[in-house]
Amino acid sequence: MTRAITVANIGGPRLTLGFERFERLDLDRHQAVHGRLSLPPLDDLVKMCEQVDMRGRGGAGFPFARKLRAVAARVVHPSADQAGLLPGERGETRRPAADAVVVVNGAEGEPGSQKDKVLLGRAPHLVLDGAQIAASALGTQRIVVAVESDEAARSVRAAIGERRLAARVVRLTERFISGESGAVIRAINGETPIPPGRKVRAAASGVDGCPTLLSNTETFAQLAVLTSLGPDLYASAGTGEEPGTTLLTIGGTQVVEAPYGTPLAAVLEHCGVPPGPGVLVGGYHGQWLGPAGVGRAVLSRAGMKAVGGTVGAGIILPLAEGTCPLGEVTRIASYLAAQSAGQCGPCRLGLPDVVRAMNALTDGSGSADDVRRAAGIGRGRGACSHPDGTARFVLSAVEAFAADIEVHRGGGSCGLPVFGVLPLPVPDGSEGRVAIDWSRCDGHGLCAYLVPELIQLDRYGFPVVLGTDVPSWLEKDVQRAVAMCPALALRMTGDLSGTPARRS
Repeated sequence: MTRAITVANIGGPRLTLGFERFERLDLDRHQAVHGRLSLPPLDDLVKMCEQVDMRGRGGAGFPFARKLRAVAARVVHPSADQAGLLPGERGETRRPAADAVVVVNGAEGEPGSQKDKVLLGRAPHLVLDGAQIAASALGTQRIVVAVESDEAARSVRAAIGERRLAARVVRLTERFISGESGAVIRAINGETPIPPGRKVRAAASGVDGCPTLLSNTETFAQLAVLTSLGPDLYASAGTGEEPGTTLLTIGGTQVVEAPYGTPLAAVLEHCGVPPGPGVLVGGYHGQWLGPAGVGRAVLSRAGMKAVGGTVGAGIILPLAEGTCPLGEVTRIASYLAAQSAGQCGPCRLGLPDVVRAMNALTDGSGSADDVRRAAGIGRGRGACSHPDGTARFVLSAVEAFAADIEVHRGGGSCGLPVFGVLPLPVPDGSEGRVAIDWSRCDGHGLCAYLVPELIQLDRYGFPVVLGTDVPSWLEKDVQRAVAMCPALALRMTGDLSGTPARRS
């Protein structure tokens, strides 16, 4: 991990048990802390997950028992008929159970998330326990762990070696959309790691076209804890409707395990982080809460929904005092537009329009209605959830920072700089980048219009390069902007070719 990540807990550790004593739990330490692996049969495992209403921790919150049943419905397994198969699936052709695949999705494309990297780096055996529990219940030994971090990959490989487990690690290119389930499956299959453009259920056709159980890193760790504790003890933390704990990443640098039902304000206070003018909950596809909403928010699906927020993938990003809220939101909107797969109209055309509307709002020449109009055009029509998530992020900001918008409209600025406090990835040089020759630049601003995903204008009309790598789908637009720059000040550096997924 490139930044120092602190780990803490509220109300007692479960996933983070042993972290206070060990930097990393090898197999012996893991077994001493969590006990030896228990492998319940499929029907028992499904019942346990249903009893505590276990949900995925990757953002969508899909019931894990339903995923298990969906995969079990498509394989020949002695206990499959006891697991409550989904309606209409009994007549489908089934594959041998050994063909099924369990995928641990450790691809944290979001710059503000660190929890999965922490789990894979410090408690890899807890994650592998969960994967092995699910695989055993389904009657397969095929386990794949998809990761982006070099450190996480090394940790998982070492853990696999200690366990002598028949599992493999697949390295992914770190991008915002790389954690989308379809993108992960495509990467494992050796294809371009972007969402497939059409909805394909992994349970029906995933890795190598086989039934695939895919969930994120924390979900498998939670499954291991549930199996170890049992449903009753597992439910002793959290709320009656949402038992257990969850991991949060606060401000991009602190990972906290907290029980459901904990007030959001208490989590921020525990971390020593003031809420500032607003708090983003759920990450860059999440929603902004103003101070009043933060004060009422409770860490749970129902509690967050009550104040217009979401738990999502557990990413909490408070906005610091002294930075321009609209400038920060526009900066992230530009990043999200550049991070799309560029394979459908809402991404290729709609998201740049959203960025232009946000730029106009920031310099005082636009309106909130312009942003709403731009964000609403492509909603529900994208090839994946990226345009909808980006629209949700921007529209919630328009509501949360309404007073700031009026200040900008009155004076063209709120007078505050944009410090860039919301985290963005550091480009690794694997793709090309945009650069400006300042001895030539005259501030024409054409480049910001042609590639708003990569370039914005400051208050004086001069371009500001966001510093992100150029995705392959934007290469032609960048080349056109370079060719059309009146002062010949714009240029490209580095290699304009994507980096494929790496296997091991």
